[in-house]
Amino acid sequence: MAKFDVYDLDRKKVGELDLADAVFAGEVNEHLFYEVVKAKLASDRSGTHAVKNRSLVSGGGKKPWRQKHTGRARQGSTRASQWVGGGKAMGPKPRDYSYDVPKKVRKAALRAALALRNRDQKLLIVQEWKPAAPKSGAAAKVLAKLGARKALVVDAGANAALAKSVRNLDGSDFLAVEGLNVYDILKHDALVLTAETAKQLEASLS
Repeated sequence: MAKFDVYDLDRKKVGELDLADAVFAGEVNEHLFYEVVKAKLASDRSGTHAVKNRSLVSGGGKKPWRQKHTGRARQGSTRASQWVGGGKAMGPKPRDYSYDVPKKVRKAALRAALALRNRDQKLLIVQEWKPAAPKSGAAAKVLAKLGARKALVVDAGANAALAKSVRNLDGSDFLAVEGLNVYDILKHDALVLTAETAKQLEASLS
């Protein structure tokens, strides 16, 4: 078990939290980042690219001239790919680029990402952060005091006021703990967790 300092929103230490080394202080395997992020970006591709082949281009139903004895090359349709206005041969078709990474790999990559932020001293744990109302200005001041201006803030999805406060800040974002992923951790300079969230991650990733 490793001890982590717990801060209030003014970055004053208010306690310590024991968390599993295997989750927050383990090996940083960067190859796992590559595998998981590549899968995530592939899944984000819309895959809607398409062109019209000769069966989709309108017209060209009639054979332009007879088969033999014209002195010209044989043609079956004016919508073949060699004609102006014809369909494209072997063009791209809509497809799904997404693929799954094994669950064990995803968990291992997430543990490595948490360990990376901890190693770089960019992992901050606050006692709690429950604003009474959404206020982006107040959230920006808190992140400035924490030294994490461009941060990923993670808490329970029910904390709507915090989510609305953070998501409007340039360079910062909010994620529910259930949606925490490697891509968003690496995308931001710092990671801010609440004490309750850190314990949930420890339980789910152990």
